[in-house]
Amino acid sequence: MRLRQKSQNVDTVDVSPLIDMVFILLIFFMVTTTFVKDMKLELERPSAASASLASTKVLRVYIDNSSEIYVDNQAVKLWALQSKLRDLLKASDEKSVLIITDTSIPVNILIDVVDECRLSGAKDVAVSTTKEMGQ
Repeated sequence: MRLRQKSQNVDTVDVSPLIDMVFILLIFFMVTTTFVKDMKLELERPSAASASLASTKVLRVYIDNSSEIYVDNQAVKLWALQSKLRDLLKASDEKSVLIITDTSIPVNILIDVVDECRLSGAKDVAVSTTKEMGQ
């Protein structure tokens, strides 16, 4: 007399196609996502014939048409701008600041913001413009 061995039928679910689909979706969303953080302010930028593209790693300072200053999507007063930028520049590899401004702000406010950026330790301070095409 022989003992019968019980056959072990274990129903398994193959998860390989699921893992493949997850990786495909991950790649799709990585490719279609933009990584530039831009504030949604309505600005009319000044234009310049000698404009060039800025790096995506620069620290951005926004000045809207009511002369409000924004850094990291937070409103900052002019007197607090230097300390805020100093803290952010310490953690940054690139010590550059890009000022994105509206054409209607007074020049003295722009100059004050540029001075505060330089005093905070920024090596390069630039003003964002729209490049004139074909002129």
